[in-house]
Formats: sequence, structure tokens, C-alpha cells
Amino acid sequence: MRDTARRDPSLAAVRYRLERAESDARAAEAGAAGADPTAGAGGAGPTAPPRSDAKRAPTAAELRAIAKTALDRAIDAGEFDNSPLAGKPLPGLTGGHDPDWWIKAKIEREGLSGVAPPALSLRTENAQLDDLLDSMATEASVRATLSDFNSRIVEARRQLAGGPPVVTPLRDADAEVGRWRARREARRAAAAESAALAEVEEAAQQTTWRARRRAARARRAQERGLGGASAGS
Repeated sequence: MRDTARRDPSLAAVRYRLERAESDARAAEAGAAGADPTAGAGGAGPTAPPRSDAKRAPTAAELRAIAKTALDRAIDAGEFDNSPLAGKPLPGLTGGHDPDWWIKAKIEREGLSGVAPPALSLRTENAQLDDLLDSMATEASVRATLSDFNSRIVEARRQLAGGPPVVTPLRDADAEVGRWRARREARRAAAAESAALAEVEEAAQQTTWRARRRAARARRAQERGLGGASAGS
């Protein structure tokens, strides 16, 4: 957007007005804070003459209008065309305010590990745990992974170092093993169905190929027969 402001004089003017308005507002606040407290006490103390060159600070409505103009020009220039959230609601606008929303979104977006508080890292692991278990071939591996996961949840709940609370639930080992078996059987059934379908398609292709060969042989035989009949006549 800053590059567009350099190219578009109108947008540069809008940006200048915003920056100037902010500067004037800060100057007005500083002047009010540094005013002589005795200026209004029965005339005791000098009264600073009003500055003739002082500019009126813009109102909130004017600032909103300036910002809207800048946004409209940026949209017209296509500055937001490649935004990943174009046409979508902004995430995190529902529910209560979370002071850690930025770091949580950053960790989830970048897939970072080892840098987040246990409450956040465990939440991420919990969301990915089923996929991790599905990659394991034995029930013993599944139970060992669940035991380690649950022990780290318990340890994080005992810590008193502060940070966000640990809300990740413990996983019941027997129930998770049952779900792991069910998902494994479903994958095997889907793989068997895909293999059977592939065999049927291959057989159909072979049948079609054989039928085409038979039709070609019959056509050639018919052509030879017609040629022999013509020669005999």
C-alpha cells in the first residue's frame, strides 16, 4: 500500500493528511498537559496567547472519512486482491477476547513447536493426535504415545509458572485404541474397495480391447472375401 501511495499522488495526499492530523492531535495533547496550572486562578499567572497558526484537530468522523478514502483507493488499485482472507470473515471475531490470539495464530499458521507454552502446544498436539496415531502400526505404539501425551497434560496442569490455562482433555487409552482400530479397518476396507474397482476397470478395458481386435479381424476377413469374389467374377 505504501508503494501505491508513492505512485498515486491522491493517496499520498490522504496519507499526509492522516499523519498531519495525528501530529496535530499529539501536539494539542502535549500543549494541554504543559499548560500553566495557575493560568485560570484569579488571573494569577500569565496566560499564553493563542497560536495563530494552530490548526484544528480533525474530528473522529473526519478521520474515519480519510481512512475510508485511503482504503477505497487501495482496493481500486488492487492492493487487496491477493489477500488470503479475501471474501472471507476475519478469524477470531467471535467469542471472548483472547489476549494471546496473535501468538496462537502465529504458532498454528507457521506450525511452530517447542516455543509455545504447554497449554498452546498441547492444544495443537491434541488436534493432530488422531493423524499421528493413524500412522502407527501396532497397538503398543498407540498406547505408549497416549501415555506420554496424558503425562505431559498432567505435568502442565501442575505447573504454576503462569500463562494460559491447560484445557486440553486427557485421552482414554482404551477408547482411543478402539477408535484407532475402527479407523484402520475403515482404511483397509476403502483400500480393498479401490483395488477391486481398479480390477473391474482393468478387466473392462481388456474386454473392450479384445472385442476391438475380434471386430478388426472380422472386418479384414470380410474385406478379403469380398476381394476374392470380385476377382473370380
